[in-house]
Amino acid sequence: MSKFIVVFALVWSFRSVAAESICFGTTSNGRLENGVKLPSSGDNYVSYSLSARLLGRTFVHSTVKKIVVDAYSRLFEEMPDKVFKYAETGFKDGGEFKPHKTHRNGLSVDFMTPVVDVNGKSVHLPTNVFNKLGYNIEFDRSGRFDGLRIDYDALAAHIVALHKEALANDVDLWRVIFDPDLQPNLFKTEHGKYLREHVQFSTKRSWVRHDEHYHVDFRVPCL
Repeated sequence: MSKFIVVFALVWSFRSVAAESICFGTTSNGRLENGVKLPSSGDNYVSYSLSARLLGRTFVHSTVKKIVVDAYSRLFEEMPDKVFKYAETGFKDGGEFKPHKTHRNGLSVDFMTPVVDVNGKSVHLPTNVFNKLGYNIEFDRSGRFDGLRIDYDALAAHIVALHKEALANDVDLWRVIFDPDLQPNLFKTEHGKYLREHVQFSTKRSWVRHDEHYHVDFRVPCL
């Protein structure tokens, strides 16, 4: 019986190790092994598209999954009235992920920008086939679109939560890509000082605006 227990423990341990993801190369030229799918929803978050999930476009590195899910749990405790939505991540095995230039090794995640409605209630940014799953939405310079307004407090809190959970997992955030013209509003929130001191924001204009979503790259060791 003791031998059976030892063998069972070894097999279980092997399976646990095997389930850990391995990333290769970079976000723009890499691949992924043992990618894992993000949950479709949680207490305060949802996926951007059921069809995209079925097409396998919501896989990440296992460490990234833990960070993302734990960050949402942290936010649910801190801001239970706020809701969030994640978007594109990558394929299970990584590699080219059109139309994105990155998202190739499981370390890139797009998050839809948190918004509030005309009553100040936290709501999800609409993502459907008519607006290219949300990616075709354009906010004006005041951060408004069709009766919705960017919730900079929730956005800033989410980035802080991601950074703290990354550190808790002995990794870090590499960069956050969000429209440079809108970034100053993040630094005006109560989390502004923390963001300036701990998070690297890209100040260069990307090939797409990044106003309806913010792109986060995680710094996880890769081969």
